Amino acid sequence: MEVSLNAVKFKPTSALTEFVDKKVMKVETLLPQAIKAEVTLKVDKEHDVCNKVADVRIVIPGDDLYASKQCDTFEEAVDLCVDALKKQIEKLKDKWNK
Repeated sequence: MEVSLNAVKFKPTSALTEFVDKKVMKVETLLPQAIKAEVTLKVDKEHDVCNKVADVRIVIPGDDLYASKQCDTFEEAVDLCVDALKKQIEKLKDKWNK
């Protein structure tokens, strides 16, 4: 699965890029049909606390899975997005098995 990272108005550190790749690639173990993952990171209202936004879209044949979270750090937001996507994958697999 290909992972594309888009950081809006900032350059992500290599540590952040590696973290995102590692976390998002876990989705592929649960859903081998995944074609690619598109991750967008942005800062919403710089003066606010809890202003880091992560959007993750998983492209699969037929439908896409999507999660968006806003937290204090990008790592936390990506982690919560992956958790939300895992729940969506479980529901999708249940639907496929019926």
